[in-house]
Amino acid sequence: MMSTLLTASELVAAYSTGELSPVEATESALNAIEERDGEVNAYCLVDREVALEGAKASETRWREGNPIGWLDGVPTSIKDMFLTAGWPTLRGSTCVDPNQPWDVDSPVAARLRENGLVLLGKTTTPELAWKGVTDSALCGITRNPWDTALTAGGSSGGSAAAVAAGMGELSVGTDGGGSIRIPAAFCGIVGLKPTYGRVPLYPASPFGALSHAGPMARSVDDVALMLDVLALPDHRDPNALPPPISAYREAVRRDVRGLIAAFSPTLGFAEVHPEVASLVRSAVAGLEDAGLRIEETDPGFSDPKDAFDVLWSTGAAQWLNTFPPGSEERIDPGLRRVWEQGKTYSAADYLAANAERAALGILMGEFHTRYDVLITPTVGIPPFEAGYEVPPGSGLSSWPEWTPFTYPFNMTQQPAISVPAGVTEDGRPVGLQIVGPRHSDDLVLAVAKLVEEIRPIRVSRMAAG
Repeated sequence: MMSTLLTASELVAAYSTGELSPVEATESALNAIEERDGEVNAYCLVDREVALEGAKASETRWREGNPIGWLDGVPTSIKDMFLTAGWPTLRGSTCVDPNQPWDVDSPVAARLRENGLVLLGKTTTPELAWKGVTDSALCGITRNPWDTALTAGGSSGGSAAAVAAGMGELSVGTDGGGSIRIPAAFCGIVGLKPTYGRVPLYPASPFGALSHAGPMARSVDDVALMLDVLALPDHRDPNALPPPISAYREAVRRDVRGLIAAFSPTLGFAEVHPEVASLVRSAVAGLEDAGLRIEETDPGFSDPKDAFDVLWSTGAAQWLNTFPPGSEERIDPGLRRVWEQGKTYSAADYLAANAERAALGILMGEFHTRYDVLITPTVGIPPFEAGYEVPPGSGLSSWPEWTPFTYPFNMTQQPAISVPAGVTEDGRPVGLQIVGPRHSDDLVLAVAKLVEEIRPIRVSRMAAG
């Protein structure tokens, strides 16, 4: 039996007793990057000097008994979509000029620093985080640590791969259509898309109300701890929610037995790989045995992909219209198609799509008056060959066609988490998704914790090499 990697919570417990130090943990993460990232390609920037400087400062605080947060000294990465002072934020694009001041921290980067987390570097993203896999002309292909022939998913694929491979305990990703949950499922880790506005963003995303940021880790406890850090307010985001009234690190232990969960194997319209369906159904049966009341039912909406496509492509077009002349010939060809698509829509088209988004949110709000949470597969297929937007030979034309379980809940702005459900016979991770009403991030985390307890699937040295 291969040993499992330590979680952030376990690291901090070891710091408190002196069994481990932040410097040792950071050196271990940096060594893993050196050993593994040549084949995985999770990082686009690693700053060993900055990381060790932060680790030494944390070590001093722990030695003096004055840590500045629950995650002080934990090695962490940040997706290359967040402004991070001192490092360029190229967003996976060759069209972004690296020769800029780069002297502003996004809210996410600021909160991580203020709470003593050790920043290792920035993780890879497809150009402008536009698709459900991670590759770009700037950074190349990001691969799955479980099997480097496979995709890590995306667009937060670098973050998921880094966490799964032991190249840092935590990461922060973005999610506009599934970009945290897809790679979390494919890499066998936990990834949370919180309620819209729960994690402040600056600058504002061109994808508007679809865009979320959230924590990625190897355990539900770690995700909850990290959300306590990321959910702190920032005046630069006018859509940010008030500070949470209680700590997520405590709420995650809420007793959810007796609550009512709707289990929708297909949402009423999605195709699901047989092994994915079987693993998710088995996990749901385990939840029922543990005391959750399960009712198999669909929420009652049809595939909102057409409306999502309008919202997604117009956001991309708005952003790309600000790029320098000549960018159209340099960007990812798939992103260029999205750009061209977005330019064909009128304001009326956008408003109609936004009205459909609002109606879907109202429908799900009513649904959750009857069901505490909704459970689905995270992705209907296991990880497929790296370097492709869609599974080769599938006949599909774009990434939303194989992610029907994720983007609807960006449109509704609900919290949704992916937790490991199991592994296929050939060793590919599968995720289970838990969706809750808006503002019920604590409930979603608590149900996810129950899944983790009944199916304790931990990323092992198999994924970490």
